[in-house]
Amino acid sequence: MTSPILKWAAFLFALFHIYCNVFSSISELRLSAIHFGGFVAICAFMGNESKTIGRGTLSYWINISLALLAISTSLYLIFFENALYARETEYVTSDYVFSIIAITLAIEFTRRTTGWFMPALILTSLSYILFLGRYIGGIFSFPGLSLETVLYRSFFTGEGMFGLTAQISSTFVFMFIIFGAFLLRSGAGDFIVRLAGCLAGRYIGGAGMVAVVGSGLMGSVSGSAVANTVSTGVITIPMMQKSGFPSRFSAGVVAASSTGGALMPPVMGAGAFVLASYTQIPYLTIISASALPAILYFLTVSYFVRIEAKRLKLGIVQAEDAERVRDVLKEGWHFVIPMGVLVFFLVSGRTPTTAAAFAIISVIGSSWISKNPMRPGDIFEAVVDGVRGMVSTALLLVAVGIIINVVTTTGIGNAFSLMIVEWAQGSLLITLILVALASLVLGMGLPVTASYIVLATLSAPLIFDLISQAQLVSALELGNLPSNVTATINLFGGDPLIALKEMPLEMKQLIRQEMLPPELLTGMLLSSHLIIFWLSQDSNVTPPVCLASFAAAGIAKTPPMATGLTSWKVAKGLYLVPVLFAYSPLISGSWPERIEVFFWSCLALYALAGLLQWHLETKLNVFSAGLLALSAILMIWPPFSIIYHLIGAASLFVVVIWQTIENRNLAKTTA
Repeated sequence: MTSPILKWAAFLFALFHIYCNVFSSISELRLSAIHFGGFVAICAFMGNESKTIGRGTLSYWINISLALLAISTSLYLIFFENALYARETEYVTSDYVFSIIAITLAIEFTRRTTGWFMPALILTSLSYILFLGRYIGGIFSFPGLSLETVLYRSFFTGEGMFGLTAQISSTFVFMFIIFGAFLLRSGAGDFIVRLAGCLAGRYIGGAGMVAVVGSGLMGSVSGSAVANTVSTGVITIPMMQKSGFPSRFSAGVVAASSTGGALMPPVMGAGAFVLASYTQIPYLTIISASALPAILYFLTVSYFVRIEAKRLKLGIVQAEDAERVRDVLKEGWHFVIPMGVLVFFLVSGRTPTTAAAFAIISVIGSSWISKNPMRPGDIFEAVVDGVRGMVSTALLLVAVGIIINVVTTTGIGNAFSLMIVEWAQGSLLITLILVALASLVLGMGLPVTASYIVLATLSAPLIFDLISQAQLVSALELGNLPSNVTATINLFGGDPLIALKEMPLEMKQLIRQEMLPPELLTGMLLSSHLIIFWLSQDSNVTPPVCLASFAAAGIAKTPPMATGLTSWKVAKGLYLVPVLFAYSPLISGSWPERIEVFFWSCLALYALAGLLQWHLETKLNVFSAGLLALSAILMIWPPFSIIYHLIGAASLFVVVIWQTIENRNLAKTTA
């Protein structure tokens, strides 16, 4: 973005967004439409600045025409929306023309900014809802909708292009991108990198560890994975890149860490309050039970960071090369003020957009107590930088709305959920796998909280029944149940599992409600809902629709889908930890039992991370991989006794020590 006219247009466009988000009451649909039209126009004019497009060429005039078309579609929606409603949503020729133009522009400019995958997915989705679904048999069969209905839902309503994702993009994502641009322009990025080098540079993967902790803490406050990604990612992703981590891995780590913010007490996002009201379990009980699992998740992400640093042979900063913390803080302590302002307003209950606006002001104010105050020119360039960095993210988040509309309209998510009962056939593990798949599909069309509500309604009773059976069998084998419960189960045979399956539903409910300890019953209920709550988060980092990953990719300038795959790999704790909820007392047990499971799981998850990366201290071979797999199973499987856990830990330490010696011998040989 080099043209002065384009810079001023971007600056005024950003001021309009800030005004609408802080002061105005413009409708979300109209703001999203203006957001889309403006960024398409900016992207088109930026294309004309390419060296391959000469002034006055055919491509030059095509880009100008596309920009004018984008603006006209936004104006058409604003001025003719009420006329359409007056016609009782009956389409006329102009409605068809502008709806088709808007969808075509979304596909084309998504192709320009992110590649062919998303446009192909959009075209497939539209084909399915229009005519392709009627040729598919089974539960995925869909009779199809008329072109008028599909265009109306995609363009004129808050369920398509200008739905939830566009609203997210035009509000707090935009504000946090601008905030990050101000921080970087003021020099905060360099300060954070220097401070991270002092605090964590002496440790392997130090910059990545700072990203994990920072994203986790901020995510706990904001409760939004996307907002957290864009607020911390503008600092931590460049920091990791400068430290030597690949751009795609850096973006994946930030997206995965930001997703975990909604799992970290004391603030776990809106979903935790819904969970509390849905189960009637006190919120304090929920956050206390969620603390250890959340730590496990962030440990898993940090394991990937350490192993990747080992694989890349990233060196450790020596004491003589590192600055002193006191010197760095003396020069840049004022950069802490904007982050403190942001956290303060978020904690005090202000909206993310308002918090970001005050934080932007605090960046300017705090710079005036430093050696390099921000002048009007710096403020102008910071705003332009923010708009430039927002282009690909804005266009992608708007285009994703078309796919979301197809998922919600056709009921694909509900179809997946209803198949769980039939396919699981009483298996708890298969049920968890199917719920994870259903949560991914639902996550394409619903926010995390809504996805949790739908899944909890459809599958929580089934999961609770299966978990209670597993917990009853475990308690019976350990002799932890009252004698009357044991006697009742023994009436149906010697095998507890068979007895519980054959027992009438009324008797099982009686055992749960009348005979089981209240804390165990509450723990099983909480376990079943926390499983769904955790799995509902995976849509933030799992392709093809992973908003947190897309936001991180926009900051790192990496392919969105490839970044999504990386974040999905790094966020494996979203799938591994809920298994512990089902099969161990991590949630339902006493605190000594929880701490014991937590300790062994820390070691087991490190072994699993090494297996997924095929690297620990050095590259794995078949023998070391086998030992790691054995150690993970022995430590993470609760029915095994302490002896098996110790054997598993010993196997892990053998691999670590063995590979450490190999590394030292290799270093000596090289020297």
